[in-house]
Amino acid sequence: MIRIYDRKKGDYDTEVVVGGKYIEWLYGTMSGKWVLEALVKRKMFSSLYGRLMDLPASKKMIPSFIKDNSLDINGSVKDLKDFESFNDFFTRSLLPESRPIPNDSSALMSPVDGRLLAYENIDIDNLVQVKGMTYTLGGLIGNGNIKDRYIHGTMLVFRLCPLDYHRFHFVDSGICSKPRLIRGGYYSVNPVSLARIPNVYLENKRMYSLMRSDNFSDILIIEVGATNVGSIVQTYTPSRRFERGAEKGYFKFGGSTVLLFFKNGAVKIDQDILDETAKGIESKVLMGETIGRRARQD
Repeated sequence: MIRIYDRKKGDYDTEVVVGGKYIEWLYGTMSGKWVLEALVKRKMFSSLYGRLMDLPASKKMIPSFIKDNSLDINGSVKDLKDFESFNDFFTRSLLPESRPIPNDSSALMSPVDGRLLAYENIDIDNLVQVKGMTYTLGGLIGNGNIKDRYIHGTMLVFRLCPLDYHRFHFVDSGICSKPRLIRGGYYSVNPVSLARIPNVYLENKRMYSLMRSDNFSDILIIEVGATNVGSIVQTYTPSRRFERGAEKGYFKFGGSTVLLFFKNGAVKIDQDILDETAKGIESKVLMGETIGRRARQD
């Protein structure tokens, strides 16, 4: 059972885990771990699954997926009958009014629909995966010149589950560098696997880029793939100016994670999110939702 804090209700919900029994078997039993290491974490498995989800025949899965998970698809740009495959449905775009963008330039917005953990005054050599299990920023991006910019900064971890809207957006206006790919495996990013597999984010395929933000200084953006994520697709144009809320890219089928790193003193995260993080509980957020404020301007 995964407990999630619902900010709008001011109360807790239990997350519906797609394939929960399968995940428990993979990460919690000897036989499951053998299958995980031999097959599931490998690129071939996720790539094949991704190709299957691109086939026109896969669209037959859409109605049952919606029904079984009580999924609300109001706000989708496409009508249900117009999706060409399951991945077309999974990566669906939303109408702008369904995810309004804050007009206040000092407001920090969520780049995704997901579950958020926030850490301030971070130690870049001891980033929290779960309680008692850490990793390093240098290991995450493999770049010693960038990591030191974020000493004592703020780290935001957005976990997207398969039921979420799977496009990711820019939290502010600005310019972003070309993404860099770091190849890796495809472990799940579900809390079950995070608690049992060390260095999941360092093991998984990921992409990182640097955003020169108008209001929050330089932001390090990292997208992490996971089991059954066929691709991390970047849709923005590097080095070309964009506005707050512009689409950066999307994940194909599966769970996934977006991590943001801010310099020391650049942002102040909302206290309710920090309080829940201190308890080890994620806060449910939607793309465009205000999650903090600008602390200063370089």
